[in-house]
Amino acid sequence: MVKDNLISILHEVQDITKFFKLEPFDIYILGGSACILGEYTSRATLDVDFVDLGYPAKYGKVFLLLRDYDMLDYQSTILSPNYKERALKLDEFDFLNIYILSKEDVAISKIIRLEQKDIDDLDEIIPKCNKQLLNKIIDEVLKRNDLFESKKKEFIRKLKIFREKYNV
Repeated sequence: MVKDNLISILHEVQDITKFFKLEPFDIYILGGSACILGEYTSRATLDVDFVDLGYPAKYGKVFLLLRDYDMLDYQSTILSPNYKERALKLDEFDFLNIYILSKEDVAISKIIRLEQKDIDDLDEIIPKCNKQLLNKIIDEVLKRNDLFESKKKEFIRKLKIFREKYNV
């Protein structure tokens, strides 16, 4: 049900983009909505988190359709520089290029918070993940020079807890 609602919202975004005769664009979704769309977890959410790719202002009216959304700045988000290579394109969209991050990229992005809902998600995601790939993504994040220092420090602090809990 929640997945169908998210798909419906994203179809509205696509339809409005066509209606306003805007060029197609890419959206990379992460967080809880990626978990639902990729069937990584069963938690319900309708908020859509996606990476800010430097969209022009003309797309603002399109993003308003996402209702509860967060456009995440790359420099403040725990992402590997190679997240796009692993992202999965949602085939049900014929105009917009809508991707969800891989389960491994989503898992690593959740380390910085480790709130109860993140731990619940990780408990479902980690058994499905490739642990070698998780470690590769962690290394890529740690090597980023463009990640805000405060975010990197918090990631490193929580990484120890993550590694112990999930044996990664």
